[in-house]
Parts: sequence; C-alpha cells; structure tokens
Amino acid sequence: MHDAELLTQLPALADPQHKVAVITGGASGIGLAAAARCARLGLRVMLIDRQAEALQQAVAVLTPHASAATAIRSACVDVGDFAALQSLADSVRAWGPVTFLMNNAGVGANPGKPWENLEQWRALLAVNLWGVIHGVQAFAPQMIASGSPALIVNTGSKQGITLPPGNSGYNLSKAGVKAYTETLAHELRRTAGCGVSAHLLIPGFTFTGMTAPSAATPAAKPAGAWTPEQVVDFMFAALAQGDFYILCPDNEVSRAIDARRIQWAADDLIKNRPALSRWHPHYNAEFARYME
Repeated sequence: MHDAELLTQLPALADPQHKVAVITGGASGIGLAAAARCARLGLRVMLIDRQAEALQQAVAVLTPHASAATAIRSACVDVGDFAALQSLADSVRAWGPVTFLMNNAGVGANPGKPWENLEQWRALLAVNLWGVIHGVQAFAPQMIASGSPALIVNTGSKQGITLPPGNSGYNLSKAGVKAYTETLAHELRRTAGCGVSAHLLIPGFTFTGMTAPSAATPAAKPAGAWTPEQVVDFMFAALAQGDFYILCPDNEVSRAIDARRIQWAADDLIKNRPALSRWHPHYNAEFARYME
C-alpha cells in the first residue's frame, strides 16, 4: 500500500510531522524496517534498542528517509528496565504525541528445558514479555488520555500459538505477548473516549538479525524467508483494514497452511489429545493426512 493511501486510511497517521512513532528493538530487522516506513510517512521516530553501536548505524540509515535530520532520535535502553523506559517516555512526550507504538524488542535465546537455567528464563522473559508490558505501561496512559487515534503493535510469533518443540522459553514469551495483547485490545475498546487500538503482529519466516547472519545460518536471505520490509508492508496494509491478528505468510508457508496448523493446535484442547500432538509419534500419520 502506498504511503499516501496509508495517511488517508489510518487517522492515527494524519498530520504525521507533529507525531511520534516509538519502536523498540528498532536498530535492526523488522523494527528498523518499520522505523524506515514511519520516517517516510513523515512521522518523528524514536528508536529504542540496547545495542548502542547498532543504534548509531540505524540512525544513519534512517536519516535520509526522514523529513528532517532532527526527526530521528534514539535511546539505548533495555526494555526490561521499566524505570529507564518510563523516564524515556516522559522525555518523548515533550517531543510530540506518541501515535504509533511498536513493542518489537525480542531475543531468541534458548534457556533450555522447563526445569533448567532459571536465570536464562528470567532474562528471556524480561525482554520478550516484560518488555512489551513495560512499553504499554510507559506509553499507553498518555496515548489513551489524549483521546486521539493511535496504534499499538506488539510483535508476537507463530511459535507463541502452535508452540513447536525446540525453544519452550521463547514460545512461552510469545504466547504471553499474544494473551496480553488480546486483553489490551479488549480493554482499550471498552475505555470511553479512547482512540487507541492494539494489534498483534505475527511474522512468518523472516530474515532478521535474530536469525542471521551467524555460524548456523547463511549470510544471504533464504528463498523461503520474507524480508523485514515485506513484513512491514503487510503489517501496514493490515492496520489500514483494522486487523487485530496480523498473520504474515512467507515464501514457504501460505495463510491456508498457517490456518490448518493453528486449528490443529486449538483442537488438542477441544479433542483432549496429548499436548503438542502435532509432534507426538502416535499422531504423525493423522496430522499428515489432515494437512493434505
């Protein structure tokens, strides 16, 4: 969707040069792509990340897209530190009203089995789940109080819905983001005079800093992956339609495949199958037939 159409269809983006987009995890990947789109739309952009060097590089990337060099700011803040994020929110409000909040910061660390490595579990949840909660707590009250249209997007994951084995800590964090964002959306629409809406971004296979490059992954984008820019384009088109669940496909997995997998996961509870039956040896053949 072209920028002019977005500015027309999303009231939160009207008169963008006087409004602020706040994006956590904004120094790379989907966050950086979202920041670039917001800058091109004319919004002032506040990038938040805990990687100082990456932030400097991101600002240099974004500045040519902005309406003015002063329209891009950055802050090296760990979203797991609520006091630091709250202090930043106070200073951001002096810059302009926050009309787009994207709680996107995330880490892919694997803390291991549910009974192992307690501190690694805490560190993962501090960013992936508490970082989202902290972002909402720091910025949403003033967004709500303004009575103006505004958008909150929280980045989830399909792993928080289907819970594939392999990284139960990450799955838990993203399942929490899904539940929290659903509750947030419900409470916002029940709040009198509130113009803020909440949305859950659910990326597909995306080639980001979390997935590459590393020793285990190729430096070039795999054919099956989307770019962060494709995810952001899809996200803004979905926001213009008013979608809550922004379920992204990729070059390997279609919306239809996602729907079948999500339905199977939901049916585990309804049909009283074993937990995560999709990966249970007794259900391998049944799942394969189902997917056909």
